[in-house]
Amino acid sequence: MPDKKIGGSVSRVLIADRHQDMLEGLRTMLEPLFDVVLMVADETSLFDSLATTVPDLIVIDLSIPLPREVNVTRKLLKKHPNLKIIILSVHDEQTAVDACLAAGAMGFVLKRTAVNDLIPAVLEVQKGRTYVSPTINPEG
Repeated sequence: MPDKKIGGSVSRVLIADRHQDMLEGLRTMLEPLFDVVLMVADETSLFDSLATTVPDLIVIDLSIPLPREVNVTRKLLKKHPNLKIIILSVHDEQTAVDACLAAGAMGFVLKRTAVNDLIPAVLEVQKGRTYVSPTINPEG
């Protein structure tokens, strides 16, 4: 089990997803890894939370609606350039993965495989490495 303290400070993760069941499942998986697990379900709550607490990591659903912005990663990093971001998505197209990584995300996890992929993704991203769900076919 990894140490919950990152660099001797309180470790925080923020989870953003529109689906309450998904939020609860992600929280259950991530609670052993972080001191604080914050959950939000929409863009307003996401940016309100970031105004008061900047987490070590954000795990965010790619489909969180953001007006006038194609990629949630760009908008987050514009305001908080040091954030580590893992994207959750139902989309398994390589173009979606490439767009998110090019925008600055460090991880891309498929929702359907999150139960197996999220913890390895978090561990890799915390080490500064990129993680993409292995079931994504780079050829397809």
